[in-house]
Amino acid sequence: MEKKLSRAEQKARRPHEILDAAFEEFIEKGYAATRVEDVAARLGVTKGTVYLYFPTKEALFEATIGHVSAPFDDVRASIDALLGSHADRLRQLLLLGYDKLAGDRKTRELLRLQLAEGSRFPNIIDRHYGEFIAPLLDAVRALIEQGVASGEFRQGAVATVPEVVVSSAIHLTIWKLMFAERNPIHEATFIEAHIDLVFNGLLASPR
Repeated sequence: MEKKLSRAEQKARRPHEILDAAFEEFIEKGYAATRVEDVAARLGVTKGTVYLYFPTKEALFEATIGHVSAPFDDVRASIDALLGSHADRLRQLLLLGYDKLAGDRKTRELLRLQLAEGSRFPNIIDRHYGEFIAPLLDAVRALIEQGVASGEFRQGAVATVPEVVVSSAIHLTIWKLMFAERNPIHEATFIEAHIDLVFNGLLASPR
């Protein structure tokens, strides 16, 4: 039997529930057409309850972006726990990135939402980049620099631009958003091809 939540537990969960509901409204209707009362109705609460936690629709939108960006933090937090050579760790990191980013529906829809609304809210998108994307890129850069310093990776253009190393995960995410079942791609082969390209550009001595 599922344990009944206390009033305090229900209150603590409420903001997350509101943000989950808001995300579904935003990706379904876009920012302009989304109404706070529709977010409330989806959750079965009053509009006043939503405003209690998020005073404006824009504040709700920004909080929703941050809420759904948790996988970026998960990937960043996992980097320090990776084991093996620098190449082993980079491979694990790329696989984790594909799983958490391209493989996660919410992250894919988050990208669609940012592309659609980014010109309306450049400051929100910039803050999202600074809080979630930049630290992840910095961690990838640090891992590659460590590999270069150890002699495992060669110094070259690919070693200085971490965006190139992770860009194919974004490519796959966009592909899935645009084509889905109409023009499917074999994901496992795609990922292995990407990793092969990365290591051919990085490894000092081919495997």
